[in-house]
Amino acid sequence: MSKSEQMSRTEVLRVELEMKRREHRDLDDAIRALHETPGPDPLTMQRLKRQKLALKDEISRIEDELTPDIIA
Repeated sequence: MSKSEQMSRTEVLRVELEMKRREHRDLDDAIRALHETPGPDPLTMQRLKRQKLALKDEISRIEDELTPDIIA
């Protein structure tokens, strides 16, 4: 992989990371809003929490890929 290809891959990952972080925050807001409603639907709440957890895993994977391993 050439230097320019590596940089474009890094840029793509950074954009994807920001999108995933924004989506994670949006889900957090949706969960909070649903929780504040009277009698929140537990299945919807569970689905949103699972989506949020999956996004957190994706965010961690991208961050790991962007962070170079340090050889000690």
